[in-house]
Amino acid sequence: MQDIENISFVALDVETANANMASICQIGLVEYVDGRLVHEWKSFIDPEDYFDGLNISIHGITEETVDGSPTLLDLSEKLRSILDGKVAVCHTHFDRVAISQACRRYKIAVPNCSWLDSARVARRTWIDCAWKGYGLSPVSKMLGFQFKHHDALEDAKACAHILIKACKEKGLDIDGWLSRVRGPIIPGVGGGSAAIRREGNPDGELAGELLVFTGALEICRQEAANLAASVGCQVAPSVTQKTTILVVGDQDISKLAGHDKSAKHRKAAELISQGAPIRIIGESDFKELVRLTHEYA
Repeated sequence: MQDIENISFVALDVETANANMASICQIGLVEYVDGRLVHEWKSFIDPEDYFDGLNISIHGITEETVDGSPTLLDLSEKLRSILDGKVAVCHTHFDRVAISQACRRYKIAVPNCSWLDSARVARRTWIDCAWKGYGLSPVSKMLGFQFKHHDALEDAKACAHILIKACKEKGLDIDGWLSRVRGPIIPGVGGGSAAIRREGNPDGELAGELLVFTGALEICRQEAANLAASVGCQVAPSVTQKTTILVVGDQDISKLAGHDKSAKHRKAAELISQGAPIRIIGESDFKELVRLTHEYA
């Protein structure tokens, strides 16, 4: 169980006036420092754009509601003072894209923060929402968290609640989640990994090696397979007696005993015990191997 006392982040949400993501008409955020809520803030924003009836029907914000409110340009310094150097959490990438597009519209700097998608966190925490039902409302309902959906501050609070629950459930801190969300929903399953095959560059420094991936990788399997093939490795989806390298996700490399290891990891260990020349390495070492191979090629 993760101790949330060392968890710090800012959860945020925005609402828009129309289908243009830059048309932000409300923003809300909550900031947690060392597991404690230290700041919450919301503001209506004049999007300097029209309000679409569909959007109004969702959040109830109209031109009259934002009359006299600041623009995003007016709030840009405040927003950067809160977000710069922090981890910004939003549910799906909608809010991140909206802020980016709005900043581009006004030709101002985008906040310099690290982004974490709480929907991706939820999908990797609870199997019930792994492939469907991972929206803010259904996940909050599953967790028993009540809130007023489509109010930016309420949505930000729901987002924060999901992340905190996930940290406790999976025993990961914020840095752990920043890495974990880049891996498959279920380590060793999905992401099309079973279908990934590559023929290695015959002129590559590692030509002749037969490489297999397992576990939660920071980079996607397709990208990892391309890197391996570029330095000569043939990439296969499963471990056999012909396998020479097994690349294991860094989070899984420390699982040295029992069934905590993936099936591929256990299979490789079994073949090694029988004399197979398989080298098991972590993802970080694999990426360094590729980098150095390219550097000295």
